[in-house]
Amino acid sequence: MFQGIYTALITPFHNGKVDDRGFQSFVEWQVAEGVHGLVPCGTTGESPTLTHEEHCRVIDLCVEAAKGRVPVMAGTGANSTEEAIMFTRHAKKAGADGALIVAPYYNKPTPEGIFQHYKAIHDAADLPIIVYNIPGRTGINLSDETLARLATLPRIVGVKDATADLARVYSLRARAGAKFQQLSGEDITAVAFNASGGQGCISVTSNLMPRQCAAVQDACLAGDYRKALTLHDAMVPLHQVLFCETSPAPVKFAASLMGKCTPDLRLPLVLPMAENQARIRKVLQELRLI
Repeated sequence: MFQGIYTALITPFHNGKVDDRGFQSFVEWQVAEGVHGLVPCGTTGESPTLTHEEHCRVIDLCVEAAKGRVPVMAGTGANSTEEAIMFTRHAKKAGADGALIVAPYYNKPTPEGIFQHYKAIHDAADLPIIVYNIPGRTGINLSDETLARLATLPRIVGVKDATADLARVYSLRARAGAKFQQLSGEDITAVAFNASGGQGCISVTSNLMPRQCAAVQDACLAGDYRKALTLHDAMVPLHQVLFCETSPAPVKFAASLMGKCTPDLRLPLVLPMAENQARIRKVLQELRLI
């Protein structure tokens, strides 16, 4: 259902507010560059600091701009189950094709609590769900056992894996089966992830190089891993520098250098330090993005 490159979209701001026009222009560029799908209101979209109204509005704007040309997988997760249900129901109403739902953070639920959290969302909203496992952000690393149990629910169709543990692709497939989709949440390991049985990547880098990231995934889907690796290698310095500080600060600064948005972030995120700004600028220049 979901495969290839899905851009974890930045959320442009202007004078402290969501830049509606700038966001839709950015979405249009992404689609024109050939991405396979779009993810509004994820980590890269600064969802933790969007108001509920803004969160819903950004999903609306993305669906409207995409015009059905590519799938929209809306970020609808929260550490409150009721809040996640509300966002997921809204995404369904807005016309999204799926929901990306992060593991509940800070609360530190038990495996049973995690299962019941996702089951409640699953039962309340008729939308395909991708579970988002990112222990570096949530403090919880979802086990293969929990994910395999979630995979028995008909509308929980896959996982975005941001553990950078390539062994998980194999061990999870052994428990959940090949039909349970596995998408990489790490640009740097995306080719290896696909070679291990993954189906795509939810990408930060594709905010800046959508056409090139799509080409990598197209090569993977065609089974041409030699071509995929060659294309991927050219982007490794960018993959690395975009995480020189907490994301999405580096990617948003980079996008601003390319004229795609302002570098504005919502506190507590701030612009990268001067030395890291210089590193980002140098990599963009080397890749002829600026």
